[in-house]
Amino acid sequence: VFAVNGFLRVATGLDIGLSTKCVVIPKEMSMCHQIGYSEMRLPNLMGHTSMAEVILKSTTWQHLVHTDCHPHVRTFLCSLFAPICLDTFIHPCRSMCAAVRDSCAPVLLCHGHPWPASLDCDRFPGDEDMCLAPLTKDYKYLQKVLPKPTCQTCPAVEEFFTHKRVLEVFCDSNFAVKVKLSKKKTAFEEQEYNIECQVEFITQGSLLPYETQSMMKQWLLINEKCIERMTPTHRPTVYLLVGNIEEGIILVKQVYRWQRKDSQLTLATQKWRYHKCL
Repeated sequence: VFAVNGFLRVATGLDIGLSTKCVVIPKEMSMCHQIGYSEMRLPNLMGHTSMAEVILKSTTWQHLVHTDCHPHVRTFLCSLFAPICLDTFIHPCRSMCAAVRDSCAPVLLCHGHPWPASLDCDRFPGDEDMCLAPLTKDYKYLQKVLPKPTCQTCPAVEEFFTHKRVLEVFCDSNFAVKVKLSKKKTAFEEQEYNIECQVEFITQGSLLPYETQSMMKQWLLINEKCIERMTPTHRPTVYLLVGNIEEGIILVKQVYRWQRKDSQLTLATQKWRYHKCL
């Protein structure tokens, strides 16, 4: 569940130095570890006054961070929940908020939550003020643009099929990725998952296997309802996810249950190397 309550005293209301103190970022706030600093100010920019409140409210956002919905999502959220311990508060710029919102709001919506009013981007300072700005446009051109996972209806899991039918599906597809899923217990009763991916094939130009693995993990985290359906128990289960990349968007169109006793998928992936599509 994603929820944020009360964005208080955004720009000038806090008397820096008198009303705040520096504290170590707690181990429970894993999303704000390895971000370049280890101490935060309390109260924070969300108006949370106790560490227990900070931990409780921030953990509801950790799943969004795991989806990597935007390169700055971690920086943006940590600047609010765990602001760096300087003489003054450094707010995220309005442009950073807007960039994160535009990329991550669809992911929140996929999980049934609108972008919260408490993170209304108009509340943040403009780029001409001292604030955390997004990286320059030049940086974008240095980055390889990868296809984006999207929120979609989860395909039904197929359990009965022949290797010939699977090969026909492969012929109409850009990728097939073998995925091992299992549930993970966490301290806060939040549902988390172990996801292991192995690329069987990818036909999209310059995409590398590790990039495809990363994209599939992101797709699963965004479409968490799919993972829920695919992990009915705590025992690990294995699937083959097959789909297409259309106009820079990843779409999974077929999900096969990969059972040990069923050799049809193994046969299909072996024959695929020499298979000639019609």
